[in-house]
Amino acid sequence: MRENGERRLTIGVLATAAGVNVQTIRFYERKGLLKPVARLSSGYRLYDTECVKRLNFIIQAKGLGFSLAEVKALLVLRVRLSGNPDKVRAKVEKKLEEIRRKIAQLRQLEKTLTQLADDCRNRKVTDHCPIIERMEETI
Repeated sequence: MRENGERRLTIGVLATAAGVNVQTIRFYERKGLLKPVARLSSGYRLYDTECVKRLNFIIQAKGLGFSLAEVKALLVLRVRLSGNPDKVRAKVEKKLEEIRRKIAQLRQLEKTLTQLADDCRNRKVTDHCPIIERMEETI
């Protein structure tokens, strides 16, 4: 479909092109992240190439660990990119700090669980379960 020389995509074609399902696109619409450029009298949504770019941006940002609220803020900055690209960098650096904190927490969790598993492996048959005992102590 073409309008004013630009190709218009239905929601199904957009979903296929982006590798997501139609419900994902509808979800992003409800969250205010994506908006069709037009609707046919039949109710079909139509999207343009900017919507494709926007959807790809959303998918990439989600894949990098950004929440929907953070994606929405990044989309606002994407539109105003010429204003201050340092704001985008600041958001990415903040996300990087969060990820590093999570990695440290996961490493600590791995260490604790490894120790619990080792304790269990080394117990005598008559001993109580050291994992349950340790978990009861920390609660």
